[in-house]
Formats: sequence, C-alpha cells, structure tokens
Amino acid sequence: MNDVSASYLILPGAPDSPVILHVPHSSRAIPADVRSGIVLEDAALERELDHITDAHTARLAAMAAERCATAPWRFVNQLSRLVVDHERFPDEREEMLAVGMGAVYMRTTHRAELRPADHDGQLLIERYFHPYAAAMTDAVTERLDAVGRAVIIDVHSYPTERLPYELHGDGPRPPICLGRDAFHTPADLLARAGRAFAGFGGTGVNSPFEGTYVPLKYYANDARVSALMIEIRRDVYMSEPGGPAGPSLDALASALAQLVEEEHRAAPVADSLVLPTHGD
Repeated sequence: MNDVSASYLILPGAPDSPVILHVPHSSRAIPADVRSGIVLEDAALERELDHITDAHTARLAAMAAERCATAPWRFVNQLSRLVVDHERFPDEREEMLAVGMGAVYMRTTHRAELRPADHDGQLLIERYFHPYAAAMTDAVTERLDAVGRAVIIDVHSYPTERLPYELHGDGPRPPICLGRDAFHTPADLLARAGRAFAGFGGTGVNSPFEGTYVPLKYYANDARVSALMIEIRRDVYMSEPGGPAGPSLDALASALAQLVEEEHRAAPVADSLVLPTHGD
C-alpha cells in the first residue's frame, strides 16, 4: 500500500452536518512490509488481532449513517492499529509507552514481544500517523468552516474481561462506556448519549477508558469542537475475542443514529459547554 490516502476513508455526509463518526480501530489489515517487522507467527498475530481490533465498528457506523435523515460524515481507518495507533500521542506524552503500546506498538495486549526492541517506529509515524492526523484535522476544519461547529463521535469497543495491557482496567466495565473530555464534551452531548444507549444494560463514564479524540490543532483551545468516545463492551454485540456480530448490532446502530440526529438538532456548543476541570 504505497498510497497513504488509501489507509483511511473519508465518507462525505450532508453538507450541513457537523458530525464526524470516527472509526480508528476496526480494521485488521497490515501491509506486507509492516507485517515483516512483527515477530509473531501468523496464528499468534491473528489471535492478537482478535484481541486488539474493535471488530464490526465500521459496519456499525455505516448502518447508523444510513438511518439518519441528515447523514453524518465518516472517517474510517483502513489499517490495523498494529500498524500505528492514531489515538496515541506520537511522543513521550503517551502514558501507554509504559507497557510498550505508544503510537507504534512494541508489545502485545498480553505484554509479549510484538516488534524487536531496536525497531524504528518513527518510520511508521512519518508514513501513516502524520498524514492521518492532518487529514482528520482538515475534516474538522471543513465542518467548522461549513457549519460553525464540529462534533466528533469516536466509535470503539472493548473486551469484557480486562487484558494485561490495560493501565486503568480495575474500574467498572459497563455495557457502554462514554469517554468524555473536560473541555470538549458538553454536558448535553453526554446526556444525549446516555439516553440513546440506555437500553443495553447501563452506561458509565470514563471507565475503563477515558477521554476522546480531538486533533491537536483544536485540543483544549477551540470550544466549537465537541467530542465523545463510545466504547461498547464486546459481549453486548459480538462473540469474543474476534467472532461474528450478533443481533444487538442492529439496535446499537439505531442508538448511534438517534444520537447523531439529536446532535444535528442541538444548540451550538457555546450554549452548553462543560467548563474545564481538573482531575480526570
């Protein structure tokens, strides 16, 4: 895969929609030259992909978009997060470096070796991370220019049982975890998500995963950019660790569509923004 733009898809929505459904971890694809730098045998790599991939989330976002009267935009990663994880900091700010899982993973979900210790991850950062970040930044900028606001809804899933790599996995693991940021997640957006996903056995906030994705250009400095992470516990909708989706995927798509449609009708973020706080 020499065309970096082919490593992600930007699927246009309605011109007046501020919503971007961001799907960063749904793919299992690894280019051959990247695969050669991974030490796992094929069977072990497939098992690791079962654990680390947010399976069926791209399909979920597509199903939700089809059900919206006003279609949201979609930004979908076409490569596995084992190539590069676009939701990590690409430098020493990333706390997951402590377990060898910064932007370029050196260890697996079970803390085994994934890449040799002397692997130069910077090459993957330059090749994939920076172009993806620039394209996502441009997508947000276009929504701001067109509509005056942007709403990033980050679509993820997570395993029912804690995996060894998780730094903060000792807290609650609700069926739906809503990741909020103190600056970028308005209280009304969080409340709307809680209502939309109330029918799946309960929601929680920032446990076991917290925060949400915002391009660094706008992070903590532009209140016109709202963001929310949706983490769906995998037993809610699929066979774990990497099996097929079940019938609940359809209901989840309807819930996500409900959230998107309510966001389309919502007041501008300036009317309902959560003020920055400390301690998250």
